[in-house]
Amino acid sequence: MVILLGVALVGSHMAARLRHQASLAQAQAGRDALLAGFAGRLMGVTRRDALWALLAEEVARQFGLRVLVAAADAQGIATLVAAHPAHDRLDLLEAAAAQWCLDSGRSAGPGGQVPTASEWLFLPVPGGQGPLAVVGVGNPDGELPLHGGQTPLLESLLAQAGLALARIALEEEKLALGRVQERERLRSALLSSIGHDLRTPLTTVLGTLRALRPLTPEQAAALASARGEAERLDRFVANLIEMVRLEIGALQRDPEPVDLAEACDAALDHLAPGGLVGPLELVVPEDLPLVLADPRLLHHCLINLIDNAVRHGGNGGIRIEALADPQGGVELAVCDRGPGLPPGEEERIFGMFTRLEGSDRQGGTGLGLAIVKGFAEAMGLAVTAANRAGGGARFALHVPPALVRPVAVPA
Repeated sequence: MVILLGVALVGSHMAARLRHQASLAQAQAGRDALLAGFAGRLMGVTRRDALWALLAEEVARQFGLRVLVAAADAQGIATLVAAHPAHDRLDLLEAAAAQWCLDSGRSAGPGGQVPTASEWLFLPVPGGQGPLAVVGVGNPDGELPLHGGQTPLLESLLAQAGLALARIALEEEKLALGRVQERERLRSALLSSIGHDLRTPLTTVLGTLRALRPLTPEQAAALASARGEAERLDRFVANLIEMVRLEIGALQRDPEPVDLAEACDAALDHLAPGGLVGPLELVVPEDLPLVLADPRLLHHCLINLIDNAVRHGGNGGIRIEALADPQGGVELAVCDRGPGLPPGEEERIFGMFTRLEGSDRQGGTGLGLAIVKGFAEAMGLAVTAANRAGGGARFALHVPPALVRPVAVPA
């Protein structure tokens, strides 16, 4: 009898263990199915707002709780992005708890890692660089929001939401990059097409204008004006073509020793027929060393710098000066006496199609200085812009010592 009783007790104990294990396995299978179903629904989500709405709905459905979802805005402030029921809002206490959870990455509230005055429990949605959102749960009955093994399940749901958020962020970055690349491709194609389609007829127009001889003073003035405008348009088209070449990496560079005095004279001669107004001062020391540069690219740089000084310098005249710096380099500057540059715009002014306050009234296209920067850097030079102490702007090309070639002095 005793033996039979012992066998019965052992069998009963083993049966209880088996039932418990079966119950645990069944519960785990239920959790796995729940998580798998949620993961499947997340796969179809492509927007952040849809993700937050789905997360709030899922948590509310699984736990029977009120749910708040708050995400970091551009300043890192926890901002409500979804709620269930939809009329729930972040009150002052909830907002403080949500912000603390977002900043620390730890759960905050009743039953959390850090207790707060709020009745809501906030848990972080994990991300690669820290949480980007938090989920708050509140019990309609005023009791603890979560009990027993509910917290690990909720954390698993939030981890899946974090992975979905990372996927959406990556897709947003890829989409933004694709838009930028497409915009750049279209812009380059448009600039290339405009540049080449205008160059042929413009060459014919310029050749005709240069061949014409006026019969009266009125005709001479009209011809000079037409020629000046055609030459300005020709420079603009040349800038378009060269900028496209620069952007696609097809710019040819043939550096050779260049005399800066001769380079300045050539640029001034190019602009002389109608592109120069007001006094002109050219200061280039006779003993200035040669610089290693591409003559064609340097010519474009000088034309655009001088043209910029003429257009924005008013009638105060321009000054072109070259000098050797103490480090062994050479600086070539074009100065004007106009209104100067707005503070803080010394770098932005070299951007493509950048036109500062007032330039739209003086025919600027926003390409000239971008050409200067691109060509200068292609030759290994630097370019800077600054305001002059006595008024006006100063644009300088800086030739490093490695590109300076001293002139041999005859014995």
